Amino acid sequence: MQKRITLIALLLVSLGGTTQAAEPAAPAMKATISAPLTIYHIEGRRSERIVWLCEELGLPYTLEYKRGDIAGSMQTIRTVSPLMPVAPTVRYGDQVMVESGAIIELLLARDGAGRLRPAVDSPDFPYYLQWMHFAEGSFASRAIADYRVTLIQGRQQPAPNRPRLVDSEAVVKFADDFLGRHPYFGGQEFSAADIMMLFPVNFAAGLNIVDIEQFPNVVAWRKKVEERPAYLRMLKVARPDGLIGTPPALPKAK
Repeated sequence: MQKRITLIALLLVSLGGTTQAAEPAAPAMKATISAPLTIYHIEGRRSERIVWLCEELGLPYTLEYKRGDIAGSMQTIRTVSPLMPVAPTVRYGDQVMVESGAIIELLLARDGAGRLRPAVDSPDFPYYLQWMHFAEGSFASRAIADYRVTLIQGRQQPAPNRPRLVDSEAVVKFADDFLGRHPYFGGQEFSAADIMMLFPVNFAAGLNIVDIEQFPNVVAWRKKVEERPAYLRMLKVARPDGLIGTPPALPKAK
């Protein structure tokens, strides 16, 4: 597979074509990967996690999406995974995979060289596992449920009295309490658990599902991880025009 530097990838993007970045953009260190990796991406979706991970690890990858064209990007994914067209979908060697958490675990196990996760015998490892699964299993599922129910019911009542199917504030409070005692979701060091957790935090905050300013530890953590060089490199290649095609934000509670 011919490698393309990020500059060429960005030129392709500027012409409205499919992005292909076979190398991470100016990584702090370069690493080898066990099998060629193609990330099928939609801007602003969970596939950002895989790009960010590769940038952190310095792993080479090819990024496929159509800039500014969510439907076009999804159609590309459908050709690869017609029965489960979701972002991320990846091709790792000759295997196609979905589910961002599973993809991250695969890449860490085979190509992470012990980075971005605590040692198995570390006291931080249980925390790491908890938040890796909490991100989608409890947090995202509750936030999405609250968002859909609130769209249907409307925000006619003050925030403390709003009808809720589940309680998104509760999961953010749980995260905020943890971050009051630990600098990262993996414990003492930045890890893939932080990569997993940022998406639901931004989803809940950006769509006004939760007033994130009520949770200062989460706010401070988000600022810290979004300043990481690898995260900023991810934004340049995976979200060059910012967020596009996002669902409508809920009205802020009065």
